[in-house]
Amino acid sequence: MKTIQLASGERLDARQLTREGVLPTKIVEAARDIVARVRGEGDAALRALSLEFDGVEPACFRLPDEVLDRALDGLDPAFVASLEKAAAQIRAFHERELTQSWFTTRADGTLLGVKVTPVAAAGIYVPGGRAQYPSTVLMNAIPAKVAGVERVVMVTPPQRDAAPGEPAISPYTLAAAKLAGVDEVYLVGGAQAVAALAYGTESIPRVDVITGPGNAYVAAAKQLVSGDVGIDMVAGPSEVCVLADATAEPMVVAADLMAQAEHDPLAACYLVTEDAAFAEAVECGIETLVAQSPRAEITRTSLDNEGVIVVAADRAAAVDAVNTIAPEHLELHCADALGLLGSIRNAGAIFVGAWSSEPLGDYVAGPNHTLPTGGTALFSSPLSVEHFQKKSSVVCYTPEGLLADAPATQRLAEAEGLWAHALSAGLRRRMLEEGPEAVSVEALASADLTAVAWPGDVAETCAEGVGGAAAPAAGGEA
Repeated sequence: MKTIQLASGERLDARQLTREGVLPTKIVEAARDIVARVRGEGDAALRALSLEFDGVEPACFRLPDEVLDRALDGLDPAFVASLEKAAAQIRAFHERELTQSWFTTRADGTLLGVKVTPVAAAGIYVPGGRAQYPSTVLMNAIPAKVAGVERVVMVTPPQRDAAPGEPAISPYTLAAAKLAGVDEVYLVGGAQAVAALAYGTESIPRVDVITGPGNAYVAAAKQLVSGDVGIDMVAGPSEVCVLADATAEPMVVAADLMAQAEHDPLAACYLVTEDAAFAEAVECGIETLVAQSPRAEITRTSLDNEGVIVVAADRAAAVDAVNTIAPEHLELHCADALGLLGSIRNAGAIFVGAWSSEPLGDYVAGPNHTLPTGGTALFSSPLSVEHFQKKSSVVCYTPEGLLADAPATQRLAEAEGLWAHALSAGLRRRMLEEGPEAVSVEALASADLTAVAWPGDVAETCAEGVGGAAAPAAGGEA
């Protein structure tokens, strides 16, 4: 692991980290070609691309509903029990995130508020091929169902080594789909699956939101279709940061760093401490543990190339370094871990105290494990119910409210040179002040409409409304 020693008073500079920060251009261009091909050719492109990248040319992309219905049959009871526990705790957590529509009335009767509506269809991408990620299914599908999404679609690459007559999907992934309430499963992966979800094909109806992790091509495709559909985030390799003091157990910290490193050779692991001797002990611990890891090569590559140790001069500098890193996962292995929580500004998920192993959050704790990576925790949040909901502002004026707010609206529109904006409010004001006949075609044909739009109201009228009406004030909830 690379070591950065901060002198007294020195702060970590984000440029000292090894992040690339953006998707490679050649991957984005390759994904662009795939997206365009699927958008133009539909199922024919999906079949050709599935054969090219997955070695499978499916006759039908959709998994039969009866296969999904039987997903739990014959599985290891201990696995099913674990999956059910995880699903229940993930659901309970996300139910707390639900927001309701709300409305309020002003003293003049004007009603304002927000209408919360779930999207109609959501697509979740689940990595597959030779891998199996039932936890990813739960973390993406359950919030969507909690939000009220009627149609949740799962796409995952087909497994090329499936036994004859068996569905080309991990039974564990399929079981998670059943428990999470997935409505449709399609065996297609890569950038082509993202394109199918975004634009639809003959076999796969389009969705409104796409979530879920994937390789760089999947991330690039999500970035490309964003704006035509909603996405959760453009996620990069997984990462963890451990902030530890001398009270932490070096071998436990070593294992926690390895838990991220074993994901991917590009996974990033950060250790921030004020104790250089502790950092050395952690590195020694890694050497002991990685010798027995079945994923030793991936783990070593990640730690050697992407691992960073920051040795800070004091606690304030250590916390500042953590906020500069803005990690996907942050573990606080410190004597006063809970007391540090208020100082952490930037992190996707925070694991407080020595007992809060990050893998617990990956599987069963309840909060979502789909998190911002690559420093985007500076401005992004974990996947939540809100990703599957949309909000509509609601504005319902009374005549009294119109008279109170029209003068200010007209004056602001005049400042922006938007005559019809002001006229829209001015005609309503004229109708209330002079009666409906004042806005007839005949009456307006001979009227000075600029004076109607921009009447030159004095400051008092703009502030208080026509006739010195009291400024609107929030009233009771409706």
